[in-house]
Amino acid sequence: MWSKQRSRYADCNGSEASEETEIVVNIGGVKQVLYGDVLSRFPDTRLAELAELAERSLKPPEEISALCDDYDSDTGEFYFDRDPEAFKCIIELYYYGEIHMKRGICPICFMKEMEFWKIGADLLDDCCKGALQEVEDELAEIAEKVRTILVDREGDPSAGGWQRFQACLWRLMEKPDSSLPAHVIAIVSFIFILVSSVVMCVGTIPDLQVEDSEGNLSEHPTLEVIETVCIGWFTVEYLLRLVSSPDKVKFALAFMNVVDFMAIMPFFVVLVLTSFGAGVMELANVQQAVQALRIMRIARIFKLARHSSGLQTLTSALKSSFKELGLLLMYMGVGVFLFSALGYTMEQNHPDTLFTSIPQSFWWAVITMTTVGYGDVYPKTTLGRCNAAISFLCGVIAIALPIHPIINNFVLFYNKQQVLETAAKHEIELMALRSGHGGHGGDREAGASAPGLRQHACGAGIWDNAMHSCHSDTYIPLLKDPKGGSQGIQTPSVETSFESTAEAAEYFNS
Repeated sequence: MWSKQRSRYADCNGSEASEETEIVVNIGGVKQVLYGDVLSRFPDTRLAELAELAERSLKPPEEISALCDDYDSDTGEFYFDRDPEAFKCIIELYYYGEIHMKRGICPICFMKEMEFWKIGADLLDDCCKGALQEVEDELAEIAEKVRTILVDREGDPSAGGWQRFQACLWRLMEKPDSSLPAHVIAIVSFIFILVSSVVMCVGTIPDLQVEDSEGNLSEHPTLEVIETVCIGWFTVEYLLRLVSSPDKVKFALAFMNVVDFMAIMPFFVVLVLTSFGAGVMELANVQQAVQALRIMRIARIFKLARHSSGLQTLTSALKSSFKELGLLLMYMGVGVFLFSALGYTMEQNHPDTLFTSIPQSFWWAVITMTTVGYGDVYPKTTLGRCNAAISFLCGVIAIALPIHPIINNFVLFYNKQQVLETAAKHEIELMALRSGHGGHGGDREAGASAPGLRQHACGAGIWDNAMHSCHSDTYIPLLKDPKGGSQGIQTPSVETSFESTAEAAEYFNS
């Protein structure tokens, strides 16, 4: 049995609380003795109202039922079907003036507890508000993913014929998970990217090249045919995605779409220049431009990021690690300038020195601090070698320090992405399950057969039979109305909002 000793607590002025009114509460099977003068410090809360009721000799049943779940007149105990672990944090408000969530308690469930005890969110400490905001942001991302999946599956019923065709074509080309044909197209596109990249590399092998009429080596005709087919696929794919895009300007300016355009543009530019005749192609500037355009074909390898969630996660992790990357560049820049200047000073008097200037020594400092060491530039004096050893050690430390936060950011982004995708899929499955059972009754029966105590995804225990909120008609909105209100995620036939925190917990646990 958990109870607090009277002498352990004092009021805000340091004096001990009086013993005029003792209130015995039973929170989820855990009994505790509270005192009226302590609870009255926050008069707008449920416990303060309970203390005021306990002082009366006559307690109306309707007032008792409005404040608690049950009351034993023989023992004077007030029963609450709530989470006792969360109540330990709630009661700290009356003794310490603020609330802290203990580790392992779900912030969303804890906010429901605070709402039940009529405690405002402003009394929650700032450190705990951050955890609450993180969970709310995660729920918003899950809701957005669910909304996207619903739009991909159902579309907009009010759209016209061309808009429906445009949306269908957009899902086919841009959403591989929306249907089997879209998944097949994504796989075919991935294969074309790999084939074109391999052809571009193989075409540079001298043994596979052929000589033209002037004796110059050029790509094999077979490889050119394969390249033309791949470019044709990329062009058709880009045009279809552009036509079906709901926002043409945004589509054209997106980074990955710019990469797609740069991957197909060189082929057509070279084709146009070739059509002008051999005289134009013989110009030196035109030849250099053609060579540069051919090199730009390597940009198509970035198209793989469109079909790889791992590469997308890596990009997001690097974007969030700009501070660490800037710190790494700053360390390297300071080290390169310092050690190149020292190396030039120590080596300039040697007759066979390789350090002719400080800017020329930058190259030596870079390859030394990054532990590459090509050997084309190296010190020949004793002091120069000592400087090289120190620069090597400093380079290892400078590179190693910011790497750990970058790796952590990647792991966090990758795990979060996996959790969000799984949660969104489970939400869709839950909607389908509710639709199949003809309402929420099937879910309640399925939930009743589950074990009594389960663990929430955030770590909080969920009591099927001990928490009153699990049996009340609690509505947890996932999506916010653009006009400012809240609404559940709905389809024409299925209501997707949770009816209780137990259903929400079961969804996360699944």
